[in-house]
Amino acid sequence: MFIILLRFAKNRANAGTFVEGHKAWLKRGFDEGAFLLAGTLGEGQGGAILADAASRQAVESRVAEDPFVVEGVVSAEILDWSPSMSDARLSFLAA
Repeated sequence: MFIILLRFAKNRANAGTFVEGHKAWLKRGFDEGAFLLAGTLGEGQGGAILADAASRQAVESRVAEDPFVVEGVVSAEILDWSPSMSDARLSFLAA
């Protein structure tokens, strides 16, 4: 499992130009089962995604296709994450 942090970068002002492409990219990630959760980080910092993928390379390839990343609206940080404990409501994530 992976946490993808998308932090606003130098071309943040261009977000409006690429937001529809970014939303389509997110939708494709959910439709294909790669993304589990996505949302906004506080205080206009950017966003975060919880992703499930077979490999880091698969996540890196997917992230490289995000129009926000391509156009420098955000910079991406990918964290490998192995959940080992969870609330019962999220136990399927720790499997």
